[in-house]
Amino acid sequence: MLLLLLGGFGHAQQITCSPKDKPLFESKMAVLEKTQAPSLGDTIMVVGKSFLGIPYVEKTLEVGDTETLVVNFSGLDCTTFVENVMAFSLMLRDRETDFDAFVKNLETIRYRNGELNGYPSRLHYFTEWIRNNEKKGLVKDITAEIGGVTLEKPIDFMGTHRDLYPFLASDENFQAMQQVETELAKEKLCYLPQDQIASKEHLIHSGDIIALATSIKGLDVTHTGIAIHQPDGRLHLLHASSKKGEVEISELPLADYLKNIKSNIGIIVARPTLLSL
Repeated sequence: MLLLLLGGFGHAQQITCSPKDKPLFESKMAVLEKTQAPSLGDTIMVVGKSFLGIPYVEKTLEVGDTETLVVNFSGLDCTTFVENVMAFSLMLRDRETDFDAFVKNLETIRYRNGELNGYPSRLHYFTEWIRNNEKKGLVKDITAEIGGVTLEKPIDFMGTHRDLYPFLASDENFQAMQQVETELAKEKLCYLPQDQIASKEHLIHSGDIIALATSIKGLDVTHTGIAIHQPDGRLHLLHASSKKGEVEISELPLADYLKNIKSNIGIIVARPTLLSL
């Protein structure tokens, strides 16, 4: 269902959601607004765990013929799970409860410089997602601080696999994404190698955003989720899992979970700060 949302944000916004999403939002806010978490990390944990069991649905943002702000609480992929958790955490920080404020938070997080301006304005590559949200004051990339190493690698998977992305059938979108990739080529990728994760677990906080760096040509990240320390004393991953088909906490500690992913080379860690807006 396509709706035209007229918020107090200075511009009209088109969003895509189903009739059940607003009631789902209201019921979730009714529970979350009672949360009294002692820290930002704890808040993110409470919000993240409130999505446990929600079905994993791939390509949840690839809807319609033009880019709209997709709101979907009943099906999440790994990135939209993180984005929704961040947007709800901002709501709690600002003591806001209305749907329009949530939508604005989601737009701010999901799009380059916080504004939806067509398909290429979406932060498709997660390394750019982290960098752009760091500029907004929402996260801080701490990978280098905890022992990350740099890697020079062209990030151009979308440009070299145009047929996998329906929106890239448009020459305008395709050329704009190629320009995005040209800018990404100027940046180095910093990641914590897989064999160092277990020894650095204590430096990663519950609530930190974890992105899985990959050896796949042209790609920076294949998956993302949220760090969570479990009673076993180990760091696990709270994420929308394609394998389990739902939002879950990984059964294995993160360091062991990654060993089962052939293309994984390590992780990128971004710590939410939520200072802006």
